[in-house]
Amino acid sequence: MLTRSSGVLMHITSLPNAFGIGSFGQSAYDFVDFLVETKQTYWQILPLTTTSYGDSPYQSFSAVAGNTHLIDFDLLTQMGLLKESDYASVNFGDDPTSVDYERIFYARRPILETAVKNFLANQLLQADFNHFEKNNRLWLDDFAEFMAIKEHFGNQALQKWDDKKAVARDPKTLEKYRTMLADQIQYFKVTQYFFFKQWSELKHYANQKGIKIIGDMPIYVAADSVEVWTKPELFQLDKERNPLFVAGVPADQFSATGQLWGNPLYDWEEHKKQGYAWWIHRIEESFKIYDVLRIDHFKGFSDYWQVDGKADIAKYGSWQPGPGYDLFKAVKEQLGDLPIIAEDLGNIDDKARKLLADCHYPGMKILQFGFEDVSGKSLDSPHYCIPHSIVYT
Repeated sequence: MLTRSSGVLMHITSLPNAFGIGSFGQSAYDFVDFLVETKQTYWQILPLTTTSYGDSPYQSFSAVAGNTHLIDFDLLTQMGLLKESDYASVNFGDDPTSVDYERIFYARRPILETAVKNFLANQLLQADFNHFEKNNRLWLDDFAEFMAIKEHFGNQALQKWDDKKAVARDPKTLEKYRTMLADQIQYFKVTQYFFFKQWSELKHYANQKGIKIIGDMPIYVAADSVEVWTKPELFQLDKERNPLFVAGVPADQFSATGQLWGNPLYDWEEHKKQGYAWWIHRIEESFKIYDVLRIDHFKGFSDYWQVDGKADIAKYGSWQPGPGYDLFKAVKEQLGDLPIIAEDLGNIDDKARKLLADCHYPGMKILQFGFEDVSGKSLDSPHYCIPHSIVYT
């Protein structure tokens, strides 16, 4: 499915501009032109989803919603929604080579609020927005409500909201917040519209020039996420939606105590009962915005490391069986053959290797690992790499 070709891995946030963080603006289009000029085929990025605690795209408030930090102000100005004076004198950070996440979190908000206000005042733009709302109703309303209520509680994690009825999604309580926070809910919807409009235009430009986008899907979502709020039955949680068990990996060459990721673990029995509908939806949404999808921590689908939800290190846990080929069979039956890359790094055993073979997905090779192996027989060495692999430096 993937022919021999090459590309560059670089996340959007790394593009240079004056707004403190890379965005979907001119630098992104220039980068596409650079890829064309250097005869590349692929541009690989990290997840485009919202970032939560630690500003990591692997800890997201939503498995689908986009990271609004990537919205470009110059493009909003071209739409007539901002004036350059709205952002020209704002300090987005003192160091142009790194992102000051706290600063941009506060600095960008009033500018986006101005753009949203101007957008809602312009009748000519509403039809496209209504179309976007209708096409994304499966996730957009829940996400906007989650973010507005979360903000109302001082951006506290879901489990720490003051109103436990809101945590439990009591219908009357939700109605109260929908009315009270109507403007904020609309803000979160419109900024998602900006995000997807700008991204789809950039992706279209890349595709027209022969560049395909490799996207990235984290295996897990954050405990503080709209999914945990709206679909608690899909996760191993207590009544207050606290994770009973969390994700991580045991001790390895990178960490003597293991890596404690803290994401809630799935209730795979429930996913199976529902025909893996949530996964099928998630992968389908991913292919609306990417040409190829890399699935992170593929090992976790054959066996995953389970750590007690109250633990502070990952070392003491146990391997538990994942859904295996059952999940990917359901995906294939619903969505057909898809160009998926499996991130099969780390503690890979025969069971994980069999899953990869059953799925027929290419795995990953890291050239640096090949040079670290003194035997010279490493499968990561260029001359030992098997066909149907994605090779990274």
